[in-house]
Amino acid sequence: MPFIRVSYYEHQYDRNKLGQISRIIGNSLVDYFNVPEEDRFQVFHSHKEGEFYYSPSYLGVKRSDGLLYIQISLKSGRTTTQKRRFYRALAQQLSTELPMRQEDVFVVLVDNEFEDWSFGNGEAQMLKNGCDV
Repeated sequence: MPFIRVSYYEHQYDRNKLGQISRIIGNSLVDYFNVPEEDRFQVFHSHKEGEFYYSPSYLGVKRSDGLLYIQISLKSGRTTTQKRRFYRALAQQLSTELPMRQEDVFVVLVDNEFEDWSFGNGEAQMLKNGCDV
């Protein structure tokens, strides 16, 4: 049940590359977090100059205007090891398949609980169905 927001500098990625990014993120969630394949909810946001800021060298990582901010809201419960493997695999796959720089893959996981989700109809489906995805 992840919800993904991807932000990037306008004109850095075309429609085809955004499709690749979407697919790679989705497949990585399936592979590393056991998310069902059909569970795909993603929004991409392009930003104009003056709307997108980043540190070019925070924590020793050399970033460029190709930076992707990937924010993933998902059910809590993944281990630190799972998260580290996910980060590594996602950066490697994006850099290989697009290609893009691994340094430009910035990921934030936002853990939450079943009661924090409604997939429509004003219902908390994950509570109703007793899911544990």
